[in-house]
Amino acid sequence: MAHEQKHPYHLVEASPWPFVGAGAGFLLAAGGALYMHGKPFGGAMLIVGLGLMLMTMYFWWRDVIREAHYQGHHTPVVQIGTRYGMLLFITSEVMFFLAFFWAFFDMALYPRTGVWPPEGIVPFDAFDLPLLNTLILLLSGTTVTWAHAALLENDRKNLLLGLGITILLGISFTALQAIEYSHAAFGFTDGIYASTFYMATGFHGFHVIVGTIFLIVCWCRAYTGHFTPEQHFGFEAAAWYWHFVDVVWLFLFVCVYWWGA
Repeated sequence: MAHEQKHPYHLVEASPWPFVGAGAGFLLAAGGALYMHGKPFGGAMLIVGLGLMLMTMYFWWRDVIREAHYQGHHTPVVQIGTRYGMLLFITSEVMFFLAFFWAFFDMALYPRTGVWPPEGIVPFDAFDLPLLNTLILLLSGTTVTWAHAALLENDRKNLLLGLGITILLGISFTALQAIEYSHAAFGFTDGIYASTFYMATGFHGFHVIVGTIFLIVCWCRAYTGHFTPEQHFGFEAAAWYWHFVDVVWLFLFVCVYWWGA
């Protein structure tokens, strides 16, 4: 009883992963720069940095899951802090994409070549694959919400089913995006339109892949019984992230594919 915790906060134990992650980030960035400039050992540094980064992510998140599920450190007070943290992270992602939209609108509204899209650029038909991908992401937003509602009702069957459908829809979106890119009439280096288009849609596609992996981890955790109606922030964060990806795509579809073409 003398060592019983008298407060609802989580005082984390010493962890090596912040230090290892910082070193991995340095190796990843330095290795990437050296590799792109054709310097020796650049490729090796890039691979080592990437490997260390993935290892850090796995073990650090494993520790967080242990603290939350097995050790019970994520009290309601602690969960408030994690929610604020996730909201700030999504806000930073909004700023990230805002820069890409800013670049696109700057060139579209005040084209240096006098016309937008520039001459020689044949943009995608917004009502072909982009529209299909829009419907897929909108549907995935409803299925992840269905899964969340099932979790709140402690309905494991529908939780796993809704999450599984969302994951399949995310994979379908990525596959269709790859098919779309393979039929593009312009390449990565074909001027400012191509640069802004591929930067915005490509990074969104990367976020879809990350979100899909996030949901796969949540499905595995749900299958093993980790989430409860009272404690399931890991899944809630994944759902928030997925809805953010949905909203960004709607802006991309309307502004870049439809209006920008």
